[in-house]
Amino acid sequence: MPTFTDNPQPGTLPQWLQQQARQQGTGIALRHKRLGVWQVRTWRQLAAEVEQLATALQVRGFVPGASLVIVSRPRPEALMAALAAQWLGGVAALLDPLEAAAAQVPLLRELHTEWVFAEGHGEIQRLRAAGLAPRLLIYADGRGQAGVSQAGDTLAFAQLQQQGSDHRLEPQARAERTAFAFYRLGAGQRIEQQRISHAELLQEGRRLVHSEQLGRQEEALAARAFAAGGHARYVLAPWLMAGFRLNFPENLATRDQDRRELGPTLVAGTRDTYERLHAQVLARLPEPGSWRRRLVDWALVANPGALQRHLGYWLIRRPLRDVLGFSRTRVPLLVGEALAPPTLAFFQALAIEVRSWPDPAQWHRPLPWPAPLVNGWIEDSPQPA
Repeated sequence: MPTFTDNPQPGTLPQWLQQQARQQGTGIALRHKRLGVWQVRTWRQLAAEVEQLATALQVRGFVPGASLVIVSRPRPEALMAALAAQWLGGVAALLDPLEAAAAQVPLLRELHTEWVFAEGHGEIQRLRAAGLAPRLLIYADGRGQAGVSQAGDTLAFAQLQQQGSDHRLEPQARAERTAFAFYRLGAGQRIEQQRISHAELLQEGRRLVHSEQLGRQEEALAARAFAAGGHARYVLAPWLMAGFRLNFPENLATRDQDRRELGPTLVAGTRDTYERLHAQVLARLPEPGSWRRRLVDWALVANPGALQRHLGYWLIRRPLRDVLGFSRTRVPLLVGEALAPPTLAFFQALAIEVRSWPDPAQWHRPLPWPAPLVNGWIEDSPQPA
């Protein structure tokens, strides 16, 4: 487990990436399941690819304080794009790709964005519906792009990365500057934002690493897009600081199967995550009143006796944990809203003690566009509510 006693400590996310590459360069940083096979990136490979991508963005005019809007499901390319933008002193602005298009198109229209990472055809269509023609549009999945009219400068992620150079580029991020921004439409369809600095992310990440005794041996599954501040605080920052492995499912449809295969030790979910899993198990249980259902209920009582604890574990609780993909989970985190009592009781009966970590979101009206420059940087200090 990291002790954070080295001086000076990294002050930004890209600097932590550099440190992990130096300290455990051949260790596994990322794994992504593609066509049924887990693809691996080491810390050294990841740092080199992010730096190369940053040089490509810099050549195209991405400057400190600029924002890269990311609309993507969990995948390594989206994470690397965010880190590359931050490497250059920029901001990764994350939007949830699962949000309804009717709500997201007006939001995209209001953002006036010049730099976009869109996962694939569906996300690009949202940009077109919003009437956007970004200065640079990067996409990861080229399926469905053939023959589609493309405005602006549109490049596949792999193409942009190839345009990067091998010359060294030190991270330009600053601890007090914004690392991630999140947007939503508030009352009256007016845009609101939440901005989180590198310093705040690292402070929260350090607290989690110490509290949960996280180390390099952990396996975490990134099954949701990082479109909420809690996931940036309690997954991304701890991953970079503790140096554990971050895994991406093949797609959202396979996330439960991939979780069962992986058996992550760290799970960070929202109320919706845990309640969805609870509902899946309930739907598969035997009919109420049957002897099989009575056996399940007997094994899942709140305060089991010695026999119930022993037999119930082998007959019911352990198989259920395997089905959920929680067979090895020792750090089940809940980010944001508390669980409903039935769901909380269900996980407690499985000896899965879900720990709540706050998502202290503070939503503000954004600065007028374009934002003013301060000492060559776009001013991104917190705005009054």
